[in-house]
Amino acid sequence: MKFMQLERKTGVVIPLAALYDEAECAIGDFLSLKPFADFCTQCNLTLIQLLPVNDTGTQSSPYSGLSANALHPLYIRISALPEFSAALEQDKSFASAYRAFCKQFKKASLRFDYDKLLTEKTKLLHLLYSFIEKKYAREGTANATSLSKELTAFIKANKWVVTYAVYKNLKDVHNQASWKEWDKSLQSLTRDQIQLRWSNRALKSSHQFFVWCQMRAAAQFADAADYVRSKGITLKGDIPILMNEDSADAWAYKDFFDHSMRAGAPPSGDSPMGQNWGFPTYNWNMLAADNYSWWKERVQTAARYYGAFRIDHILGFFRIWAVNEKESTAYLGHTQPYNSIPRTQFEALGFDKDRLKWLSEPHIPTGLIEDITWNHDEAHYMLSLIADRIGNEELWNFKADITSDSQIYAAHFSDDEGKDARVKEALCIKWRDRALIQIEKDRFIRVWSYGNSTAWKSLSWDEQQRLNQLFAKNDETESALWKQQALDVLTPIVNASDMIPCAEDLGAAFSAVPEVLEQLNINSLCVIRWCRAWSEQGQPFVPFAQYRPQSVATTSVHDSSTLRQWWTGEKDAVRAYLNLWNDGDKNPLFENAAPIHAEDAFSPEVAQFLLQSAADCASAWYVNPLQDYLFLDQSYYLDNPDDERINVPGTCNTFNWTYRMPCSIQELSKNETLISKIQGIASKHQSLPGGNR
Repeated sequence: MKFMQLERKTGVVIPLAALYDEAECAIGDFLSLKPFADFCTQCNLTLIQLLPVNDTGTQSSPYSGLSANALHPLYIRISALPEFSAALEQDKSFASAYRAFCKQFKKASLRFDYDKLLTEKTKLLHLLYSFIEKKYAREGTANATSLSKELTAFIKANKWVVTYAVYKNLKDVHNQASWKEWDKSLQSLTRDQIQLRWSNRALKSSHQFFVWCQMRAAAQFADAADYVRSKGITLKGDIPILMNEDSADAWAYKDFFDHSMRAGAPPSGDSPMGQNWGFPTYNWNMLAADNYSWWKERVQTAARYYGAFRIDHILGFFRIWAVNEKESTAYLGHTQPYNSIPRTQFEALGFDKDRLKWLSEPHIPTGLIEDITWNHDEAHYMLSLIADRIGNEELWNFKADITSDSQIYAAHFSDDEGKDARVKEALCIKWRDRALIQIEKDRFIRVWSYGNSTAWKSLSWDEQQRLNQLFAKNDETESALWKQQALDVLTPIVNASDMIPCAEDLGAAFSAVPEVLEQLNINSLCVIRWCRAWSEQGQPFVPFAQYRPQSVATTSVHDSSTLRQWWTGEKDAVRAYLNLWNDGDKNPLFENAAPIHAEDAFSPEVAQFLLQSAADCASAWYVNPLQDYLFLDQSYYLDNPDDERINVPGTCNTFNWTYRMPCSIQELSKNETLISKIQGIASKHQSLPGGNR
């Protein structure tokens, strides 16, 4: 692949729903992109990045896709549909419901009610489609034939919509329950059987409703995307790496997923138990056997709207952190793919069968439970329910049929609820207490945090060194394995369209990552607050001139705190950032401007300093959240800075993903002072040659 010299672009990131457009009530929709593009043109911003806009069903997270290709009907502007005017005039039920909807959801709060909005907008769409069917059936007009031809053409160009429509109908039939809770016969429909159900005349109306929604959503999005493009602005999309377990794709293409495993992240300082995201991992062998057609279709569908796309969690294409679906934590997960170590290699280092058992199987001392029960016999009884005693020792191993901590939590040890809970927690902690996992017969992998295990701490320094050398050698083999998988998988994905690929490469990176990104011409991501020399004393920030030119720099991401929260809550980091300039807490950017000090309260002046200073980065693209730009005008500051966040990882509530702009797009477009400040930031970044300074 040839090197691609990127044009320098400055842009903005926004969840589509967050756009507040005076022309439409409730939330931002596809057509809200038009006035927003006008605002960006005023500001000299040349890129708009959206969070995913796929249908997520009852889940508010845009990264919890119910479909890999279907757009979210929530983003349809009902008043712009070709059938709207006639329905408003001729159908009293629809007209009444629409007026009530507008009254109920006209902007009234900082965040929107996803569940209520989804319910009410879906009802409106059903009412409108019902009007269409009744009108055409009654009048027998040519319009009915025209609509039928439209639907047929859309289905032909979007074959995925058949599976999606059948799935959505079944979700309605089962009151939105997961497909794993449906009748067994419906859980395991083959693709041919799905096609037969699609052809069922009794279900035609229901199926075509979902096709109609997708057809109209696609038309509105394409219209908006064309408008954005006509303004000289690149529209950048976001393709999540994973699919929700409860999705049309995981249901219909079971062979492409490993439903026995869940994706997540390994243990870290912030997450000592790791992260279990709840999404199934991929069966890459089956995807490869199908020439990655499923992934190619995702990318090609997105390319109808976007000129660039973000590849979510690109490290997962190298290796994903996989956890047994029944584990409550991700602590005992492992990478997929992995390179296991055979028993013979351990034996060659002096670790016989018993030593390997000690390293790979938790050994439970009777005293662990006796400290809770204060009764030796009761402790023995409880342990016997779930473990086997080792000879006459006061040590136990979990029974062979215990394969996850969920079985421990499901056991009943005592009628005393408090004691029962304490015993379970103690046993689950012990369940994770191992240095190795026997992943296959006579083959082992190490636990990510193996150094914390009782078994590891019992080894001599020499034994630990021997094993660490073995692990280091295995790491080299695994790194090569991960690099090859990434090349195998990402090559067809990035070549499936003309979109410019951009990686979200945050996390525990390894040497193969930058090599593959460079080889495949993929932009990396530089989150400025995390671009630091972490291994050096003081962990200084990386100078902007040293950023990889083929990268996207940003002040914040949707999972992080805002710029305002960062300045207020991480003063040590702020001081380190200011040390990028040798004059200390000075303002080297604006002549005659007051110096910027780490202890200063956050203000528009601080925001301008941070945004304009980072505009000096060598990254070809500099793209920041809308919130960080709005900090240039104090009138947009919310009373509680936490309300300006989009998502707080590790939490599940109605707050996440429901952020709305504190003012309308139309109001922003009249704010000449704000526009001028953003223009200055954009001009500074775009006037610099990438990295050649």
